[in-house]
Amino acid sequence: MDSDSPASKPQVQWMSSNEAAQRLGVTTATLYRFIDEGRLPAYRMGRVIRLKESEVNDFETTCRIEPGSLSHLLQE
Repeated sequence: MDSDSPASKPQVQWMSSNEAAQRLGVTTATLYRFIDEGRLPAYRMGRVIRLKESEVNDFETTCRIEPGSLSHLLQE
C-alpha cells in the first residue's frame, strides 16, 4: 500500500463546540474565548465550528497546574 494513500493517514476526529466544552468542563462561551484568544485552534466549516480532538487533548495538557504554583492563592 502506498504511504500517501488515504487509508494510511490517521483519521481526524472532529468535535463540535458543545462536545469540546463538555470535555473540558467549561461553558461554550469560555471555549469561544479560548479560541478567540488563540489558545485553542478551531475550524469554521460552513456555519459550524469544529475542533480536532487531538488539539483539544493538547490544550487540556497545557492547562495542567504544576505543583507549587498556587502558593499565592493559599491563605496563611
